[in-house]
This record gives sequence, C-alpha cells and structure tokens, in this order.
Amino acid sequence: MEYRILGKTGLRISRIGLGGIPIQRIDAEGTKKLIRCLMEEGVNYIDTARGYTVSEEYLGYALEGVRNRFVLATKSMARTKEAMAKDINISLEKLRTDYIDLYQIHNPTMKELEQVLAPGGALEALLEAKAAGKIRHIGITLHSVLLFEKAVEYDWVETIMFPYNIVETQGEELIAACAEKNIGFINMKPLAGGALDDASVALRFIAANPNITVVIPGMAEQSEIEQNVRAVCDCSPLTDRELEKIQQFRDVLGTQFCRRCNYCQPCSAGISIYSMFLMEGYYNRYDLKQWATARYMAMEKTASDCIDCGVCETRCPYNLPIRQMLKKVEKLFGK
Repeated sequence: MEYRILGKTGLRISRIGLGGIPIQRIDAEGTKKLIRCLMEEGVNYIDTARGYTVSEEYLGYALEGVRNRFVLATKSMARTKEAMAKDINISLEKLRTDYIDLYQIHNPTMKELEQVLAPGGALEALLEAKAAGKIRHIGITLHSVLLFEKAVEYDWVETIMFPYNIVETQGEELIAACAEKNIGFINMKPLAGGALDDASVALRFIAANPNITVVIPGMAEQSEIEQNVRAVCDCSPLTDRELEKIQQFRDVLGTQFCRRCNYCQPCSAGISIYSMFLMEGYYNRYDLKQWATARYMAMEKTASDCIDCGVCETRCPYNLPIRQMLKKVEKLFGK
C-alpha cells in the first residue's frame, strides 16, 4: 500500500480509502468484517457522513478497539453554528470516539456557503470544535467547479472532496492547484456514481494522477476491497486496451448522465429518479433490454408519472435537465 500525506493536515493515509455510503446496505456485523478486511489490506482512511443514515453508527461499532488504526472523516450538511455543533456531537456519539480526524462541510450551494461563513454560521462551530479537540481538521465537499475555485483560496480549508473520474475531468486544473497549495484532495465518484462498470480501469486512471491524495470508492464487500486495492496499487502504465476502454466510456456517456447521488430526491410525484436512469443504462449501455424492461415495468412509479414541477432540477449538483431526460426514458420504455 502506498501512503500519502493529506495536505495541511499532516495525516498519513492510504492512497485508497473507504467511501461509507454502501454501509447503509449491510449491518453492524458486516461492517465489522469490512473493517478487518481494510486493516489486512493496509487501508487506513474512512469517509462517512451524518446524512448516510446508519453509516456512522455501524462504523462506530466496528471500530471499537481499533479506532487508532484509522483516520476517520465525516461531514454534515448543517449550515448554522448551532446545527453544526449539534451534528459534531452526534457524530462523536455515533462513531464512539473522542475525536474525529476530519470534519467536512457537506456539498453547500453558493448561497449556503455564504451562510456557513457568515457570523453564526457553521464554520464558527467547526473552528470551536477544533480548538476543543473534538475535531482535528476541517474540509469541504463540492460538486461545482465555481465553488471549487473559491474553496482553494480559503485558509481554513485543509481538504477538498470533488468528483474526478474517466468522464468527469473538469476539476483537473483545480486538483493540481490543491497540490500546489498543500490542500489534501479527496477523490469522490471514482466510478461516476456507478456509471462506469470496470472499477479496475476507472481506479487505475485515477491513480495515474499524482495530485490526487486519496480515492474513496464505496465498498461493501471484501471482494470489492481486494479488487480496488489491487487496481490502485498497480503502478504500471495504462495499456492500449485500457486507454481504448476509457475512450469508449467517454464516447458513450459524455457528460450528461445521472451519478446516482440522490440529491434530487424526494420527487414530488414519488418517482425514484436515479432508478429511471439506471434502467435506461442497463437497456442501452449493457444491452439488457428484456431484463431492464421487466424491472422498469414493475416499478410503482415510472417516468410517465413526472408532473413537470422541476423541483428535482433545482437540487441537482450537475444541473442535469432531469425532466427532459425522464421524457426520453418514458419514450424508451413506453411508460
């Protein structure tokens, strides 16, 4: 395992870490097995969030007795001082720890970031918690290039988390700026929210960028950890076949696709929006037409139930024309 220093924090972390979203799909005992597998593979970085339902709780249980073996990061969508202070205490309780190595402001909009930085904003609570030893370092997670440009200029920002993968390289110059400014860069969405079906190629592409401190794919099984560790630790140059596959992904996906982040939810009409695009992907990209159609038709709500309110589009961090995309899904499946 290769280890890197996480920017200004000075923390020594593995080049690959655990993205804690999929922990919601398993249980506490399964999480404990996952942690033991991480230890065996030399992975020492874990990322979770207040918004990932049971993730903090299960990790807290799983880390008992081995907490000091890991660098632990979490995050909150709180924007005010009071709400952030409350979330920090909840995180400490759920994670069963006296301190959290990295606490991050979770995906603010421009307006929300202004609130975070204003008097009485969330940053005040983070700075006070840092002074009290409850948290040790402060970071921010983003989806917008414009916000990324602002974040690299803030002195208090020690780490930045941003999407980077085969089909999303819009942050490449800013990732290099992080390296220049000694800001740790945490790579989220390495598989483009599940749109890339070859994890090894996707992770080898990312590992080839020396400015990325750590990549955090979501992992819920031992086999995923073993495969992903092998890919990130493989320092050999990308082969011609891998480069060809990378180009194929770019040709098929482009930039207008759902990353399954679920920020668009809840839908006013009760549609599982990402599921619509997931079935479309199985139908078109993987040629599983019959399989995808059967599952789509079995859904209680489909794309045809869209009421065209547009609320989902105001929440999408990628500014996708979701209503237009749903119409295409409706046309594809006829419902």
